[in-house]
Amino acid sequence: MPGPPPSADAPAQQTDPCAGIDEAVAGLDDLEQVPLAEHVERFDAVHTELTVALSSIDKV
Repeated sequence: MPGPPPSADAPAQQTDPCAGIDEAVAGLDDLEQVPLAEHVERFDAVHTELTVALSSIDKV
């Protein structure tokens, strides 16, 4: 159930769409030393960060 709309005097949340991308991509730097079974988890983390960044650009 959705909550009430944010109040006008509540501070606007400022998020940088690129904030988590560099950190997520850095998780791929040592991929060749990581067991193959862990690759999917790392790629999923990057995909999630990219999805969040892209969806926040247009406030979708």
